[in-house]
Amino acid sequence: MGTRKNGTGAIVYVFIVNGLEKEVREHALKQHPGCYEALPAAAKAQIAANRHWLSKA
Repeated sequence: MGTRKNGTGAIVYVFIVNGLEKEVREHALKQHPGCYEALPAAAKAQIAANRHWLSKA
């Protein structure tokens, strides 16, 4: 599990699901049960900061 940039330059979160690597974008985490809960605290803090910044617009 970790993060990386995909081909378009977006940051994706990488999970191992049923033995296969799964890339999930930040906005799609809610569509994948358990993925958000599995993230480390630092990743959750970054997501919260991103959402806070987007809410200012």
